[in-house]
Amino acid sequence: MSKPVQVVSKTKQVKRRTSRAMEQPSNQTPPGEDSTLLEPAGRGHLRRARPVAAEAAGDRAAVQAENFEIPNKLYFRIGEVAKLAAIKPYVLRFWETEFPGLGPQKSGSGHRLYRRKDVELVLEIKRLLYEKRYTIEGARKLLASKPRKTDSRIARKATEQGALFVAQSEPSKAALDEVRRELGLLLQILSHEQ
Repeated sequence: MSKPVQVVSKTKQVKRRTSRAMEQPSNQTPPGEDSTLLEPAGRGHLRRARPVAAEAAGDRAAVQAENFEIPNKLYFRIGEVAKLAAIKPYVLRFWETEFPGLGPQKSGSGHRLYRRKDVELVLEIKRLLYEKRYTIEGARKLLASKPRKTDSRIARKATEQGALFVAQSEPSKAALDEVRRELGLLLQILSHEQ
């Protein structure tokens, strides 16, 4: 015959672990047991020790986040930008108040719409604050001192269009003579029609 199974409630299990942890010398908990951390209010809360494998997984996720490409879209919503940058939406809203270059447009319904340059700026701000350990004020000053990057496509179009409207310093005599001749022909045609 088997022994009757004793059912112990979750509350009793927690109390037993807490009392065992309180009896043990400080910072020494048996392997596999939960450690007890006291909050300032004096209440004990059970927390599991973070395994080393989880830290390595977090580092891998950070490296993967650095090696991604921004999707080719016209606008991004705040949730999409938060996922791309791996931060919370409230952090993005706070950064909007702190960094003048970060100003998403608002849709008719009031949703924030980030452009590609805004997403790139968010990633740069995150890199400065979290990796380079700049303060918000330091990151703001650094971003303000950097020259603005222009999109290569826009710069190319501007130079092509500018070449069309380049004024010569002095028109050549041959070009002026040609214009005079054509105007004279037009004047003759108009005077014969009357």
